[in-house]
Amino acid sequence: MVSRKKPSGRVGRRPSTTRGQISDLGIELFATNGFDSTSVDDIAEAAGIARRTFFRYFPSKNAVPWGDFDEQLAALRSLLAGLPDEISLADGIRSALLQFNTFPEDEKAVHRQRMALILRNPALQSYSMLMYEGWRDVIAEYVAARTHSAPTDHFPRTVGWMVLGVAMSAYEQWLTDETLDLAQLLSDGTRTLYAGLDLPAAKEPT
Repeated sequence: MVSRKKPSGRVGRRPSTTRGQISDLGIELFATNGFDSTSVDDIAEAAGIARRTFFRYFPSKNAVPWGDFDEQLAALRSLLAGLPDEISLADGIRSALLQFNTFPEDEKAVHRQRMALILRNPALQSYSMLMYEGWRDVIAEYVAARTHSAPTDHFPRTVGWMVLGVAMSAYEQWLTDETLDLAQLLSDGTRTLYAGLDLPAAKEPT
């Protein structure tokens, strides 16, 4: 039998429950009991809210690992909009990408759990594709504004996919080794925004 533990010291209604708090609780339950074995009722009980209240925050259990994603997309859009006009396209995207993925050290553990769920759980992949689309759209909007084109034009769309690839690759690598620095991985990955595929071949290990 699987032990169905609840997050210690967290059960009971809070004075003010937020989407982020419910997400963190859900992630802790997923990490402890498994994603498939954790129900909406489990999350609602741990948060001290009714099942119907849960659905005011999230459309489904699959949305829980993404937290307040709409707010995050608004923050990314704001970061890009606040960049100086004279900054290069690649520098602007790199700057926003690094700022967007900076978080306090005490949030590192739950962030690793969140990204492991998003990237490695097969049950989440269909929902995640919808989230990735929203993220790419924000990048494409910025590129379109800078290049006097439409976000649905080929170049802005291509850049959106490129930047998503940079971010996902960095996170996948980060999850393999806790000693790796996420910011450095993201920064290294953005080299493709400057030089495309014309990069020096990686050195063979000695």
